[in-house]
Amino acid sequence: MWGYISIAVILLVAELVYFKIADHFNIVDKPNERSSHSRIVLRGGGVIFTLSIIAWAVMMLVQGNDITGYIPFLIGLLMVAGISFVDDIHSLPDSLRMAVQIVAFLLMFWSLGMMQWSMWWVIPIALFFCVGATNIINFMDGINGITAGYGLAMLIPILLLNINMEFMEQSYLIVAIIGILVFSYFNMRPKGKAKCFAGDVGSIAIAFIILFALGKLMLATGDVTYIVFFLWYGVDGAMTIFHRIMLHENLGQAHRKHAFQLMSNELKMGHVTVTMIYAIGQLAVSLGFIYLCPDTVLAHWIYLVAAGLVLAGAYVVFMKKYYHLHEEYLASLKK
Repeated sequence: MWGYISIAVILLVAELVYFKIADHFNIVDKPNERSSHSRIVLRGGGVIFTLSIIAWAVMMLVQGNDITGYIPFLIGLLMVAGISFVDDIHSLPDSLRMAVQIVAFLLMFWSLGMMQWSMWWVIPIALFFCVGATNIINFMDGINGITAGYGLAMLIPILLLNINMEFMEQSYLIVAIIGILVFSYFNMRPKGKAKCFAGDVGSIAIAFIILFALGKLMLATGDVTYIVFFLWYGVDGAMTIFHRIMLHENLGQAHRKHAFQLMSNELKMGHVTVTMIYAIGQLAVSLGFIYLCPDTVLAHWIYLVAAGLVLAGAYVVFMKKYYHLHEEYLASLKK
């Protein structure tokens, strides 16, 4: 217990020190017509997520535990966090960031024990999913608290399952959650009151951290339907991409067409309220999967597909009813 308290205090101090650094070097997020905020805010506060895992690794070593198997993962985490932090300061080519992400995920797969000939066909599928999921989590980082709230909604079910299954070190999940809670104190606030934003360094890193834990779970159970823990983001992200393709838009261009952005911007719902809708919604889906769905392969697939269809249907209904408000907003920018 005292180890976790010590880590929480260290992370809190580290975040405050980072604020001084970000302020000094003008690492800020300036609002534009695509933003959901209206004032300049410090960027990169999500660096705390990477620091939390480094703190966990140090704690493990101090306690005499062997973390040799985690070293490739840790190197991969530092790679994606480092390149994302640089991108937060000076925009980098997409090709460079993508190349670093691919190498980092291959290192993660090494730690997961996937880099063997018998799994050669799994690696490209897993790589496609991980890179896609990471960038969806990054794209969804658009309002106060949503990255932290959704991160908690994904990690808590994994933590609950790990109590009985013990597929990974419980301390890893606890420390990751502590890091999110520290960040939430400064970020999960009403619009205009956030002290900092996660930045790419935060959203990319927390995706990497969560996907590693999710990978541990899937490999331990042989059940890929645990992607249900990512369903709300997955549906919103995928449906928004399809929508933008239908509109013949450049997918690399910044936008605010996600359902949560319409809620916040066009419907004027509070950032924390929208965050809670996504976090609690995902938590409900995940806990229903764990505690209500029969523990069979068929039942898991039925639950995953049914939940996905329901969320996709809700997305379509929501957009049909409210997307015209966003079109009106875009038209107002041209006047």
